[in-house]
Amino acid sequence: MVTFSLELLAEVLPLLLYTVIGGLLTVVGAAAEYASLQHFGSGEATVALWLAAIGCVMLYAGIYGIGYQKLFSPTN
Repeated sequence: MVTFSLELLAEVLPLLLYTVIGGLLTVVGAAAEYASLQHFGSGEATVALWLAAIGCVMLYAGIYGIGYQKLFSPTN
């Protein structure tokens, strides 16, 4: 019975970690995009463009890179 729970943990742990990391990247990416809009509205275009670029990369990594490629892998 102990080996069953360890095997189950070995299978579920990566899934849980990918879910948490993908969620964090997505939330932080959305926050960076929101901050980008705020800076753009206040006239700080350079900071807004940097935040927009960082936000796009984080959203791409969280949604597509981890969320789609790791969690919902089309090859499985």
